[in-house]
Amino acid sequence: MTISDEYRNSLLKKTRRVVVKVGSAVLTTDDGLNSDAINRIAEQLSALSDQGMDIVFVSSGAVTAGRQRIRERTKKNGKKFTDLPSRQAASAIGQVRLMHDYDEAFARYDKITAQVLLTRNGLKNRKRFLNARNTIERLLEWGVIPIINENDTVSVQELEFGDNDTLGAMCLGLTGADLFVNLTSADGVFDKNPENHSDAKAIPTIDNIGALDIEAMCDGKTTVGSGGMYSKLRAARRAAQLGVPTLILSGTGKFDIVRAMDGEKCGTLVLPEAHTISNKKFWLAYHDDPSGSILVDKGAAGALLTKGKSLLPIGISAVDGCFERGALVFIKTLDGDELGVGLSNFASNELELIKGKRTDKIGAVLGPVSFDEAVHRDNMLLNAAI
Repeated sequence: MTISDEYRNSLLKKTRRVVVKVGSAVLTTDDGLNSDAINRIAEQLSALSDQGMDIVFVSSGAVTAGRQRIRERTKKNGKKFTDLPSRQAASAIGQVRLMHDYDEAFARYDKITAQVLLTRNGLKNRKRFLNARNTIERLLEWGVIPIINENDTVSVQELEFGDNDTLGAMCLGLTGADLFVNLTSADGVFDKNPENHSDAKAIPTIDNIGALDIEAMCDGKTTVGSGGMYSKLRAARRAAQLGVPTLILSGTGKFDIVRAMDGEKCGTLVLPEAHTISNKKFWLAYHDDPSGSILVDKGAAGALLTKGKSLLPIGISAVDGCFERGALVFIKTLDGDELGVGLSNFASNELELIKGKRTDKIGAVLGPVSFDEAVHRDNMLLNAAI
């Protein structure tokens, strides 16, 4: 789709609160943090703040900064820091240096910054989610620029969010932002991987990201945690479901962000979906990785997709994985096609006992229960960007 310059400009000009995410590919070099990149980004975000825009900044780079610091002291330049304790220790060191550099850079433009460290487990708890939202809201009221990163040091598994693209998308629902700017080392999105295809063409606008075969465009998924265009497009698809446009843009030029916001056609603008989902459904679908799968028969699949029904035990053919009540699970066909995700009202062992049974038979198997649905439609998101 080719949209008019007027429509593109109006969409960007309506922005009052923006989440800007920058990755390590923009922020770092082989030697560690790139001070020029940090200063360049601080200047641009400060300029947008001066225009009255609320800025929420999601930044990578802590682990790289920590590696750089420890190598300077130990002279162990060959050390890779690949195991989890080393990555977490490097992050603990690097967060201090990263925030120090940001604080100094933003101070040049009379801006105050605040560090906000999040974990996926923390956001999974609705009360903690709301507390984080209230804290960020107060910082923005004070004109402070929150700088958000995953709290790698206390994560119980490596890279809980998978990548900071995912964290950036989660921050949209957390902050109520109306634009997601994802900075990358590439000049936007291409119809195929330009590293492997010399005839790859830039895509200025994506009007229906749900219809794209993202995996094929990116020559397969990137390794979890490494980011890349696949994770950026997946994050953009999540943003589109929430009704938020995404601007995937090069972060290597001096005024890339400001030029784009001023109407210059650069990067790729991903338009929001026409039919958006609620903040609640967005949160429940993406607050955690699915713990297992519920496989449904054709009749149940049709009822879910075309009639907006809840999933009843009678439509369940099989259960894969071990999970507790309230867990996020995939809902799939018997062929393995993903229909969506939802919160299971029953544990996996309970579903094994009641699968294929009518609702009036559940009590005889499990005893008294307060619900009939295996997954209620209000706690389900079909066509999820997982």
